Amino acid sequence: MKLLDVKAVLDRESDIQQTDPEREILKGLDDEGTHYAILSHRWGAEVSYKEMTGLMKMAERKRDEVRQRAGYQKIIESCKQAMKDGYEWLWIDTCCIDKRSSSELSEAINSMYRWYQNAQVCYAYLNDVSESTFPTKQDDNKFDKSNGWPEWFVRGWTLQELIAPKQVKFFNKDWVHIGDKQRFAPTLERTTGIPRGVLTSGLAGKRLSVAQIMSWAAERKTTRVEDRAYSLMGLFGVNMPMLYGEGKKAFQRLQLEIIREFTDQSIFAWNPRMPRTGSVLAEDPSDFRGCGDIERVEPDKFVYRLREEYSKWGYSNKSSRRDIDRLVVLRDKVEFQQFTVSNAGIQVLLLVVPSCDSPSHFRAILACTHGQGLIAIDLVSFGRSFARTSIDSLLPATYPDLQTVHLIHHQDANETRRELVLDDQYTSYHGFTRRGTYPREFTRNTVTLSSLAEDLIVIVYANNGARSCFAIGLGYYFGQGWVQVEYDGRSATQEENWTDFGKTAYRRMWRARAKHAQTMPKRQGLYSGEFGNRFVRHAHLPRSIWAARVVWGRWEEDDFTVMVDVVECPGCCDGQCRTTITSHDRYGLTMPGLMTTVSRSYSLELDGQLAWADKCSGQRIALGDYGDYFRGNLVCTGNIFEDMQAAGIDLRDESTYGPAVSRASSRGIGILMDWIENQDDLAVAYHIWGKQLALHQPKAISLPANERFSLLLKALSIRLAGKCLVTTVIQCSDFYMVDEDGSRRDPSGVPNNDDHSTQAGILTPLCTIAYPQVWRREVVRIQTKQRFRSIR
Repeated sequence: MKLLDVKAVLDRESDIQQTDPEREILKGLDDEGTHYAILSHRWGAEVSYKEMTGLMKMAERKRDEVRQRAGYQKIIESCKQAMKDGYEWLWIDTCCIDKRSSSELSEAINSMYRWYQNAQVCYAYLNDVSESTFPTKQDDNKFDKSNGWPEWFVRGWTLQELIAPKQVKFFNKDWVHIGDKQRFAPTLERTTGIPRGVLTSGLAGKRLSVAQIMSWAAERKTTRVEDRAYSLMGLFGVNMPMLYGEGKKAFQRLQLEIIREFTDQSIFAWNPRMPRTGSVLAEDPSDFRGCGDIERVEPDKFVYRLREEYSKWGYSNKSSRRDIDRLVVLRDKVEFQQFTVSNAGIQVLLLVVPSCDSPSHFRAILACTHGQGLIAIDLVSFGRSFARTSIDSLLPATYPDLQTVHLIHHQDANETRRELVLDDQYTSYHGFTRRGTYPREFTRNTVTLSSLAEDLIVIVYANNGARSCFAIGLGYYFGQGWVQVEYDGRSATQEENWTDFGKTAYRRMWRARAKHAQTMPKRQGLYSGEFGNRFVRHAHLPRSIWAARVVWGRWEEDDFTVMVDVVECPGCCDGQCRTTITSHDRYGLTMPGLMTTVSRSYSLELDGQLAWADKCSGQRIALGDYGDYFRGNLVCTGNIFEDMQAAGIDLRDESTYGPAVSRASSRGIGILMDWIENQDDLAVAYHIWGKQLALHQPKAISLPANERFSLLLKALSIRLAGKCLVTTVIQCSDFYMVDEDGSRRDPSGVPNNDDHSTQAGILTPLCTIAYPQVWRREVVRIQTKQRFRSIR
C-alpha cells in the first residue's frame, strides 16, 4: 500500500515556496509491518493521487486552487492529527490510490478491509457535525438527508471502516475530537444495527449469519451502484475483480462468491419490499432490511428445531411425525453443508414442502431462524430449475422431503423477456400524468417483463386537481400475459398517497395474479390475423366522470403495444373492470394512434408495408373526412382539417399537420408480374375476389403520425365518438382493371372516375377508412348516465 509521509506533507505545506519539488510524499510499504493511521470520511472536493504527487510541478495558480480545496485541508488536518498521535504514516483513499490504474484500484478495493483492520487508529471525520459532542440522538432537522444521523453513518464504504479498525476516533468538522468507537458502542449499535460485540472486538470468532451482516448495509448508500457490493467484500472475506459498469450484477457476483465460501442458507432469507419472481439471489442489500436477528442453524440443531415446529405446517398425526424422523440423516449428509454453483443454478439440498394448490409451487425450509421460528422461502419450478417467488398461503400436499434443487441465480438464456411499448400520451388530455412505477422503474416508454414464471409491474397515473388516480398492472403468470386496472377509492390529497396507493395496488394484483391470468380473454374463432387482435379494459374512476381505458394486443403474437387512455365515461359502467375485444391494424403505415380499418377490399404496398384500402364508390373523398360508415359507404359529416381551420389552427405547420406522402407499389405475390417489371409508374392493387386494379403514377397521402396530431384526435373524441375517419387516400393519374397478363378488362366494378376526387386532374380511386381507437364509443347504461349528469 502507498502511505503518506506525514512529516514530508507537513513540511511541504509549511514552506511551499522552498520545498524540494523532488521530495517524495508517498511510499510503498507493507501494511502488516508498518504502524500507520488511516482516514475515514465522506468525499467532497477531493485531491487525487496525480494532484498530490505533482503539486510542486503545477503552475502557482493551479497549485493554490488545489490547496484551497476542502479535500486538501482534510489531508493536512489528518497529517497533523497523525503526527500528534505519534504516527509517521497515513493512508487516505482519495490521494493514496492511483485510480488511473485499474489494477491498482482493484487491488486497493480488494485489500481495503485488511488495510483498515491493520491500522493502529482510524480517524472518522464527520464533516456535517459542528458540535463538540458526539451525536447520541436522532435529529431529523439537522441531518434530514441521512435518517437523522451524520451522513457518515449511512454511506456504504464507511460500514467496513467502522467495523475493521481496532480503534476509531471521531472528529467534527473543525477537527475537534468528540468520541471513539469503544465509548459510544451502545449509541453506534442503535444507529447502525451492528451488535456491540462486533463494534468493540470485530468479526473474528463471531457466529454471524450472512443475512445479519447484509442487514447492516440495507439502509446504506453509495454513489455508484457497484460499490454497494464492492464495499462488502471485506466483511465476508471474499475477493472478486472490479467491473464498473456492470450495475446490479456486482451484488449478484458478490453473493455467488459468498456461497462458494460459506454454507449458510440465510443468504436466501432476504425479504423483498415488493413480491417478485426470479433469481434466488437478492437484487441489492436493501432486500436484507429487517434481517439483523437471523441466525444460522447447524444440521444437528436443525433437525431438533424441525421436530419442534412440525405442527405449524399442518402435520399432527403420529405416522406423519415418523416420516419426518427420517430427516435425522441431515446430520450426516455432507450435501446439506455444500453449495455447488454452475450455469444450471445453485445446487443445494433443501427441505421442500409441495403445495396441494399448485404442482409448480413449493416452500423450502432453510437452516436459519428469525426469532423463534425456522425461516421458509417460496419457490416456483419450471423444468428442473426453481425460482424465488411469493405465495400468500400454502396448503402442504405432503410431509417435507429432502430434494436436491437447482436455484436460479442469473438471467436464464432460455428465459423470454418481453419489451412492452407503453403509449400513454392521451392521459394528459384530462390532466393525468404518470406518477410512479412499482416495484422498479423503466426507461422512457419501454416496459420489460419476464415471462419466465411470474412478473408484474404497476404504473400509477394521477390527476392532482381532481384528487383521482388509478393503476395499470402489466404481468405474466407462467407464460400468460395479463392486464389489470385498479383505482383508488379514497380521496387522496398528498403526494405520498400516490406512492402508498401504488404499493398497495401492486400487492393486491400480485396476490390475485393467477386469477387475473385465468380471466384474460381468449382467442375466439378460427382466424387470427387482424380480427379480434386487441383487448380493451374499461374501468370507471370513483367520484368522477372519467374512466381508465387500456388497450393491448395479443402478446403471444408479438404485439406488445399497450395504450393507456382516460375518457369521459358516458355512463357505460359502475366501476367494475370489464374487457371487450376490438381490432387494430398491425401492418401498414404508422398512424396517429391505434386504428381499425373497416373495409379491406384492395391490398397493395405503401413504402414497402402491406396496406388495405376500399373503393371510393363515386364519393368526393378527402383525407381527414369523417362520418358514419355503413355497408361499404361513408356518410361524410365533416373533415378534421376543415374543423381545425375553423378553430383558428394554423395548418401551415407542416411538421405537425402536414400529410405524409408514401410510395404505392404492387404486393408482388399471387399473380405473374412480368408485364409490369419495367413500368416504374404503375402499381397493381389486388381485390379480395381476385380482381386487379392498375394505378398509374400512384401515391398515398396519409394523416401525420406525431404526438400533437394524436392529441388532436383525442380532443375530438367526445364530439366524434363512434365516427370513422379517412386516414389514407390513394391518388393516381389513371386507373383501370387488368387481367393477369396486364390486358385491360371490362370496366365493370371499377370505381367511378367521374367525381370521386376533390382535386382537378388527380384521381382518388381508393381510400382507407378506419375507426380511431380514441373515438371508441362504449355502450351506455341509462341509469349510470343519469347519475353522471347529476355529477356534472
